[in-house]
Amino acid sequence: MNVHIIKKDVKHINLKVKPSGEVILTAPTDSNERDIEYVLKKRADWIDKKIAFFDAHREVHVKEYVSGENFRYLGRNYRLKVIESKEEGVKLQKGYLQVFVKNTSNYEKKQRLIKAWYTQKAKIHFQKAIEKYKPIVKQEIETVRIREMKTRWGSCNPSKGYINLNLKLIEKPTECIEYVVFHELAHLVYADHSAKFYNYLNLFMPDWGKRKNRLER
Repeated sequence: MNVHIIKKDVKHINLKVKPSGEVILTAPTDSNERDIEYVLKKRADWIDKKIAFFDAHREVHVKEYVSGENFRYLGRNYRLKVIESKEEGVKLQKGYLQVFVKNTSNYEKKQRLIKAWYTQKAKIHFQKAIEKYKPIVKQEIETVRIREMKTRWGSCNPSKGYINLNLKLIEKPTECIEYVVFHELAHLVYADHSAKFYNYLNLFMPDWGKRKNRLER
């Protein structure tokens, strides 16, 4: 347990758990270690519950785009390596996601370069999945858009033939990408989540449930 003890001019010992999981204990200046340990033991269950709550609801870690940071691509983890270079770009090689940038401390530039790389790769792999399953649905696809979406992996407008796919899907394994793509393409045949829709999935992708579970893990 990470406990930060502060002694100051207060009458009682107070406890606070920060969203980071750090426990702040404020105690009177004349309090001793035995008093502090007694309070920590007495409130141990409360502290554990607070930490568990914040762990469950903590926002996704914001990327800092520094060497050593973890990035996912097609279901695998890669360490970022920031390299100073006159020629800017991103390469996946030697087990690293390498970003070449003139100013290694330029956060916005590194972010743009990596997002552009992800987008380029997403276009390639999403299109492969579409070409694989398009002959099955035999429906016209007017537009495929890659977007940043907070709550959905994909969406479909059957009447217009529009397919939207979440950019972060490129971080997932190929089988998960194929599941989302086929799920949305299937809506061009059956617009809602009816029994006919799921029978269609079962017919042409019998393991869609396993793919979906892996996607959501």
